[in-house]
Amino acid sequence: MEQVKLTQYSHGAGCGCKIAPALLESILQTSRPELPHPNLLVGNSSKDDAAAYDLGNGTSVLSTTDFFMPIVDDPFTFGRIAATNALSDIYAMGGKPLMAISIFGWPINKLSAEVGRQVIDGGRAACEEAGIPLAGGHSIDSPEPIFGLAVTGIVETAHLKQNNTAEPGCEIFLTKPLGVGILSTAQKMGKIEPGHIEPSIASMCTLNKIGAEIAMLDGVVALTDVTGFGLLGHLGEICEGSHVSATLRFDRVETFPNIGNYLAMGCIPGGSKNNFKSYGHTVGELTDEQRGILCDPQTSGGLLCVVRPDGVDAFLKLTASAGLTLESIGQTREPGDKLIEVI
Repeated sequence: MEQVKLTQYSHGAGCGCKIAPALLESILQTSRPELPHPNLLVGNSSKDDAAAYDLGNGTSVLSTTDFFMPIVDDPFTFGRIAATNALSDIYAMGGKPLMAISIFGWPINKLSAEVGRQVIDGGRAACEEAGIPLAGGHSIDSPEPIFGLAVTGIVETAHLKQNNTAEPGCEIFLTKPLGVGILSTAQKMGKIEPGHIEPSIASMCTLNKIGAEIAMLDGVVALTDVTGFGLLGHLGEICEGSHVSATLRFDRVETFPNIGNYLAMGCIPGGSKNNFKSYGHTVGELTDEQRGILCDPQTSGGLLCVVRPDGVDAFLKLTASAGLTLESIGQTREPGDKLIEVI
């Protein structure tokens, strides 16, 4: 079987390829009038994970798409991570996926069809784990390898979770460690040591299925996932959309092992710098270490959950039953001068 290193064929890696938040906001601005769509519960205005359309029978359809360039060298693993990342948007809205179609770009003059098949098989494996079909897709000849999914899901409208519904006085939880971008950059730079990137790969391949269960808890008031904009970017979206601020406890934010060593070696993704340029003015003073970790672009990252104090016990009981050991990483509060203060 042909052995390739896919990351050599892309200029970026995973969700680190995302356009910086400030530039994306500029691109999305339009002078065209917004037409009314009464059944569209969640659209583009709240920067949420998926669109939600009310069917009028107590359920809503969820629709999302996500794709990127290789974050790992192995084709099958790349496909699995890309698919898991796309499926996460449905879980982050409290829904369950129904089916997916693939988005596939392939440099046919550089990489063989066999390698492309392995990528798509990785996507199929993630869909199979989610219990849904990979029902079709679209492909193009592109300069760099690209893979992802468009996913359709469903949610009980009463349990639909959004990223702009947080309240002051709530606890903040994150279900996966940070540091994917740092470790991926270390790999791309040839500095990664044996065994150091494997924990992050396992995390990126882990479905956020528990989001559909978390959403059923009344105490959970806001939900999203942490991907290319980093923890500060996605928490900032929650704060901005909900008209609250947050205090983040840096010492409680879990990272993958050895992150500090790779930061010291300069393994900082370009996406981290673009992220900070976009929203650094909304955040209080940061050390270099805090900026490196909290702005680090994640791929297939964890769920960011905002929970009322009276709902914390039920939340921790549910997450513990799924094998997660979590503690609050901060609190929401009334709006202040900065969206987020890190202590």
